[in-house]
Amino acid sequence: MFKAIGVIELKSIPKGVEATDAALKSAGVEMVSSHPSCPGKYEIILTGSISNVQSAVDHVMGRFSDYVIDHSVMGRIDEQVIKALFGTQTSEKKGSLGVLETFSAATCIKAADVAVKTARVDIYDLRVSRGMGGKGVFMLTGEVGDVTAAIEAGANYAKASGALSSTSIIAAPHEELWKQL
Repeated sequence: MFKAIGVIELKSIPKGVEATDAALKSAGVEMVSSHPSCPGKYEIILTGSISNVQSAVDHVMGRFSDYVIDHSVMGRIDEQVIKALFGTQTSEKKGSLGVLETFSAATCIKAADVAVKTARVDIYDLRVSRGMGGKGVFMLTGEVGDVTAAIEAGANYAKASGALSSTSIIAAPHEELWKQL
């Protein structure tokens, strides 16, 4: 079964906690995360069937629209993205490294999905919001041509959304860098 992801970013921490409760009670969704993010925002990430995720996000939008900064529902998300969000990906430190940073969690997740569907790459890491000023970042590994194509595709999506911060591609990362990552 393909899973969907719903991301809701709010400008109020108390309303974010309340919105999380409302989302979980409104539909059969699973919480990936629900937490304050920098600076003073609250982020909710849900997963489940597309209809349940859409229902939960619609419910939150109906009740908390004055507090919502950004939201997105993404269907048929690549399994790598789901695993990366849960922190269970098992990518190796090898090949080239591509890094893409966005100004929003929702855009980061979708850009990562676009990237992994574009070329033969693996998600090495995906982080959203916490300790990053509300930004999102993901790292890909693979052959340099594939990493380049994937990062370019993700960057094009993020740029069209108005949320691209920056990208980087390193053809052969130094061993010390791999150890640090």
